[in-house]
Amino acid sequence: MGVAMKMLKTVQYLGCLAALVIACQAQPLGAQGPSDGLEGPLEPHPEADEAIARLKSPYCPGQMLEVCTSYTGALLRDSMQAMAREGWTTDELVDWMLARHGEQYLAYPAASGTGLWAWLVPPAAIILGMFGVVATLRYMRRAAPPEETVTTELSTEEEERLREALREMDSAEEPVF
Repeated sequence: MGVAMKMLKTVQYLGCLAALVIACQAQPLGAQGPSDGLEGPLEPHPEADEAIARLKSPYCPGQMLEVCTSYTGALLRDSMQAMAREGWTTDELVDWMLARHGEQYLAYPAASGTGLWAWLVPPAAIILGMFGVVATLRYMRRAAPPEETVTTELSTEEEERLREALREMDSAEEPVF
């Protein structure tokens, strides 16, 4: 009887221990309330959205990060959103991404230093091209000889042949119903 009693007490002890472990693990689930901020999808952070709009995707060649369809592109966007919620600014997020992946993923050239040339040269070339076209058209207009208008009188016979040809053309064009 002594061995059976010891086994029964051991089983009871293990049962109590298992119940205690289960109760400890279930407690955090019961402690979560609807006010933990996890009741729906998170709203995009404006700082992260601005940073994402300034970058090309390192995972989808030729596409902006905001439209990249790869899983890793989505993870990068999510990471940037989380960092923005922690207080990172747009410039800090852009610098972080460029430090990890390289300067070639900046969608727009910098508005200072050598990047300033990328902003100034194309508009200047367009303006100079327009001035060149206007100057060339003015020169061609002045250099062209004036148009001569030739007035010829038709004889009565030529006028009659012309009218006859016009009548034939009109009759050939009439729809047949």
